[in-house]
Amino acid sequence: MRTGRVNRVLLALLGLLLLALGGAVLAVALGAPPPSWWLHTGPHDVLLTRAERTRWREAGWWWPAVIAVLAVVFLLALWWLIAVLGRRRLPEILVGADGGEAAVLRVRALESALAEDALRQEGVAHAEILLRGRRTAPTARARLRLEPSVDPAAALQDFTAGPLTRASESVGAVSLPAEVRLRAVGHRAERVT
Repeated sequence: MRTGRVNRVLLALLGLLLLALGGAVLAVALGAPPPSWWLHTGPHDVLLTRAERTRWREAGWWWPAVIAVLAVVFLLALWWLIAVLGRRRLPEILVGADGGEAAVLRVRALESALAEDALRQEGVAHAEILLRGRRTAPTARARLRLEPSVDPAAALQDFTAGPLTRASESVGAVSLPAEVRLRAVGHRAERVT
């Protein structure tokens, strides 16, 4: 099962649980008879009684345990959020999906081929390519470092007409939308004697 599907299933289950619990709280607050599993007896009952709130006050382990559990829950939620948001890389692309049979192409192979093709372009010192989007409609993010003497507009035109067009043709896409960031390679000032 893929990570995205697992995330959707877990979020759906959590959402249904919270919806049921919130609906039950709202129904009891509006005067409906509480369900059999309900902890309290009616709409005027408090959530935690004074005895329940002060039960563990004297125990020295209670507050450190509560804080530790909440910290672990917070760190797990933060880890999950970073894992979900950090998944930018597309694992594979479907090639030729329109004509029936489709081949699967590893994205890393296409990224490295596109980067090597961009490096063959005159004036490109370094190229990084990242493909994102859907398996049937990928998008590219390219970072090109240019030599100081290269015109950025010409380099961009050469990249879109050359490597990017060849990559879109190789995967059978009509177009491969791309965001291209150009940067000049830093160099030291020359000493004049």
